[in-house]
Amino acid sequence: MRSLNGWGAWTRGALAAFLGMTLASVATFAQPPSDKASDKKGAGSKGESSAKMEPKVEKESDFYQILPYITPAGQVLEAGAFELLPDGRVAVSTRRGEIWMIENAYDPEPKNAKFTRFAHGLHEVLGLGWKDGWLYVTQRPDVSRIKDTDGDGKADLFEVVDAGWDINGDYHEYALGSRFDKKGNIWVALCLTGSFGSDSKFRGWGGKITPEGKFVPTTSGVRSPGGVGFNTEGDVFYTDNQGPWNGTCGLKHMKEGGFVGHPGGFKWYDDPEAKYLGKKPVEPKTNSRMMAEYAKIPELVPTAVMFPYGKMGQSASGIEVDSSEGTFGPFKGQLFVGDQTASTLMRVCLEKVNGYYQGACFPFKEGFGSGVVPVRQGKDGSMFVGGTNRGWGSKGPKPFSVERLAWTGKVPFEIHEMRAKHDGFELTFTEPVDAETAGKAENYSLKTFTYIYRADYGSPEVDATTAKVKSATVSADGKSVRLVVDGLQVGHLHDLTCPGVLSKGGRKILHPQAYYTLNFIPKP
Repeated sequence: MRSLNGWGAWTRGALAAFLGMTLASVATFAQPPSDKASDKKGAGSKGESSAKMEPKVEKESDFYQILPYITPAGQVLEAGAFELLPDGRVAVSTRRGEIWMIENAYDPEPKNAKFTRFAHGLHEVLGLGWKDGWLYVTQRPDVSRIKDTDGDGKADLFEVVDAGWDINGDYHEYALGSRFDKKGNIWVALCLTGSFGSDSKFRGWGGKITPEGKFVPTTSGVRSPGGVGFNTEGDVFYTDNQGPWNGTCGLKHMKEGGFVGHPGGFKWYDDPEAKYLGKKPVEPKTNSRMMAEYAKIPELVPTAVMFPYGKMGQSASGIEVDSSEGTFGPFKGQLFVGDQTASTLMRVCLEKVNGYYQGACFPFKEGFGSGVVPVRQGKDGSMFVGGTNRGWGSKGPKPFSVERLAWTGKVPFEIHEMRAKHDGFELTFTEPVDAETAGKAENYSLKTFTYIYRADYGSPEVDATTAKVKSATVSADGKSVRLVVDGLQVGHLHDLTCPGVLSKGGRKILHPQAYYTLNFIPKP
């Protein structure tokens, strides 16, 4: 597994697998000439299936375009975080402890953007937030705030807000931070010391910096986070990565009082600042399954979305919610998650079942210049995406990148959401489906598998099954399909493919695959 924290060994075989990935391949067909018989019948008339219409060739760049910035010559901008400023500038921090300001960031021509260094001498800034004229920075040892007091465009006032955790020089002890939440908190996820233990205070924990400037530890079980963000409700999520007690990478809810999987930091329950949480949870049994341990450990918060290792990337990173009013396409309210190794953005839809988040992930956009780490939505709805590959490999060939992902205005035909039902799933689509192809159960393939929950590093896919789609019922408006499934598996990823489903207009699904993490089956 790979991440900001040296996730695993990069092999030529793994790289070849990624270079061979094509997320949006479609077949090309020639349009046959019409004849009198077909003219008499009336192509496109009522009763004729759009399945007979030839699909057009479509690719990701038809809908979303990557706009790379030209960074200052001789400078290394390994992006760690983005933040939007009230005056229209965009701040970008770097792994080398610098902060740069981007002017004209939204110009259609990225070459017109201007970069100016605002601050330097910080320690690997992986979180930014703006409030009341201050830029707050999450760096390895603390959260600080900085300001330009004399108006010369350079930060000249630096203040530590809180340093509620420790560091000891271990390469793995990163600190990733959010912007401000609705209550004025900054949330942080603190990497373990190495992969297995916690030699420094509150390493392997998540917590918040309150508006009063105090660090409060809230959540144990963190291993190797890659990003921190919020959904539209304001709940906090972070990405964790494959390793001990993490069979694969995942999106996890940083629930206050919760335990999210890795017991390496349990010793800090005895710290006075964590005493309010009560006694530490029971340690999970190795070589088990997460949902089996959930039944024994009430504090355990199951991973909301597992990202299949190697299929959806190998190092989950930044998190951003589409909070635009449709200026980033048809995915308002969904999360976009980066992957450093694959240099991609993934798309996630979530729902709550039995009081816990779970949901599906979908391929979304590949081809970024370097290994994706921070993701931040701009004021126009576009996404700022930053990258770095220092210390590990990435599919994106550049050592670093600062880019913007803009919607072209065209809507792709995609599975919009995948939601669990007591006897299957409901799929919604970005446009009406063709009733004939979408209504055939045989056009849907559903396999399941999970990962071992264990102290060893990572896990293969295990407990594989094949579920049977018994029926597929298209809604009256054509925007959803109800799948009745025999063989749902609690705690498994449900791998759905449906390349044979077409839209009413004859389009193929751009990404005909979804992976749903089914921790709980809803009641009827």
